[in-house]
Amino acid sequence: MTAKEYLLQAHYLDERITSKTQQIASLNELATRCTSTISDMPKSPNRGGSRMEDCIIKIIDLEDKLKEDIEKLINLKQEIMEVIRAVPNIEYQTLLEKRYLCFNTWEQISVDMNYSIQHIHRMHSSALKEIVVPS
Repeated sequence: MTAKEYLLQAHYLDERITSKTQQIASLNELATRCTSTISDMPKSPNRGGSRMEDCIIKIIDLEDKLKEDIEKLINLKQEIMEVIRAVPNIEYQTLLEKRYLCFNTWEQISVDMNYSIQHIHRMHSSALKEIVVPS
């Protein structure tokens, strides 16, 4: 695994968390739209539970998986922070933190650090060479 691939793991996990959060919100919205149908027809004795219960259980399962992913992200970010702190150059550390922990764009990093985008890319290239990927 290259240094860049290692550092990008947090970003990809963050995107998955965002996606799951949106899915859960959508499912919650669907669940609140569900209404019961009142009928004098007898129910099938083989059917257990209600559809609403099934839906809520599935949402809770997804929320549990989301919590697990959030915990993984926190642990991964802590690990990445330690790897970045091992880089001797403070400017490289700042650049790597902004890019791989804060997920800032190159343009935003350029403005924040008061360098041209070209210089930021050169610094980034040099900073990646300083990264020691844990095995």
